[in-house]
Amino acid sequence: MMHRMKLLAIAAGAAALIATGPASAQTKWNLPSAYPNDNPHVENLNLFAKDVAEATGGKLQIAVHGGASLFKGPEIKRAVATGQAQTGEILISILENEDAIFGIDVVPFLATSFPEARKLWTASRPLIEKRLAAQGMMVLFSVPWGPQGIYAKKDINSIDDMKGLKWRAYNVGTARIGEMVGAQAVTVQAAELPQALATGVVNSFMSSGATGYDSKVWETLTHFYDVRAWIPRNVTFINKAALEALDKPTQAAILKAAETAETRGWKMWENKTEWYHEEIAKRGMKVQKASPTLLTGFKKIGEQLTTDWLKRAGAEGQAVVEAYKKM
Repeated sequence: MMHRMKLLAIAAGAAALIATGPASAQTKWNLPSAYPNDNPHVENLNLFAKDVAEATGGKLQIAVHGGASLFKGPEIKRAVATGQAQTGEILISILENEDAIFGIDVVPFLATSFPEARKLWTASRPLIEKRLAAQGMMVLFSVPWGPQGIYAKKDINSIDDMKGLKWRAYNVGTARIGEMVGAQAVTVQAAELPQALATGVVNSFMSSGATGYDSKVWETLTHFYDVRAWIPRNVTFINKAALEALDKPTQAAILKAAETAETRGWKMWENKTEWYHEEIAKRGMKVQKASPTLLTGFKKIGEQLTTDWLKRAGAEGQAVVEAYKKM
């Protein structure tokens, strides 16, 4: 029995060295994501992992786990912070309850185009990096989603038409929108959205064309309104201790691959946003621009949500917004 225990101890020690020690042929990392494997975010993560493997001659292998198969979306940051996973990707705005700065990209109508979203990321990145660094993590790269629109099963011509809807929320802002329009807000993460739609837990939501496509939204809903209220972002980050345990060439390879992944990821979304709209339309969704009345109503809600966000974000958040507007 003692002999077996010693063998187990040796095996455990070897596994620890593989996970956190200097890069070797056996070094393997895990990178969890909440999104489907054919989503551009996960496709980009797989290309990032491939770039790292090639640049290190196979010394570091990163296994990407899409579809919330390793950790659910809200669990990923903690998993990386505690070393359960060495790196991970999340929709950064789901952390807004923790700190308002994490939700700056979903302040309504602050940044509604890809060029504006890129400027907002440039302005906000240092502060987001500071927050994550305090928790032992480092930002690798950030990639946007497509502009956000409204999915429903009926005509939505004004804010009043949203009253009574079962509204899927995925962060503070979408929950508040539900409250303000008189809808019933239900928190549902992306991986659980298809089931929530199929079972009637929700019958409306705000998201990108990609989320609608991934969720096969045409099976339950009928309308998509291209409101372009904001462009949310995913952030891929790394456990700083795990990074620093690697040799310098491997660290450099990861950071270079991260720069490439950010550039590639932005291009992927810029190219695919309209494709997603076309694809859901082919499958029966009525894809249309929001009416002037609906946009006016949303902009009023946006003004209130912006005021609320600035109060919560304080002087640092205000400084980021001012820096962004000067770009």
